Amino acid sequence: MSITTKTGDKGTTGIFTGERIAKFSPIIEANGTIDELSSFLGEAKHYLDEEFKEILEKIQIELYSLMAEIASKGEYKKVGEEEIRYLEELIEKFEREVKLEGFVVPGSTIASAKLDVCRTIARRAERRVSKVVLEYGTAKDVLRYLNRLSDLLFIMARYIELKEGKIKYVK
Repeated sequence: MSITTKTGDKGTTGIFTGERIAKFSPIIEANGTIDELSSFLGEAKHYLDEEFKEILEKIQIELYSLMAEIASKGEYKKVGEEEIRYLEELIEKFEREVKLEGFVVPGSTIASAKLDVCRTIARRAERRVSKVVLEYGTAKDVLRYLNRLSDLLFIMARYIELKEGKIKYVK
């Protein structure tokens, strides 16, 4: 089977429900941004230690479930309380180490900069998904997951900077 189907040549694409929708629809915008996030997480893994790589890879796999929920208009739902709690536990773990003293200037190390780029893409994905939630009434847990994910990426970046003595605060 070829990856080139030519079915999208007229500006539409197929989704899980079997229907074809415009490539600029909120569903496709949200999933495209989540896909972009996954690609940037893949890049970030190359700058991180093994523990962080494992965390990011688990997240990348979960992002596929998020996209499936969005593309199925909620018929396929695999991300919920357990996955959100996993992110919250990681946030709590890193917050015990990092004691923030104010606003941070992002990117004091290459690794933290990569995570900060991922964080901003996660925030954009969250904005895109909020439109899906408002228009279709689905993907509420996807929205919560992305919110926690951006928090996690932020605190992981600060943890890296802390360990290298390079957190920079806005004065």
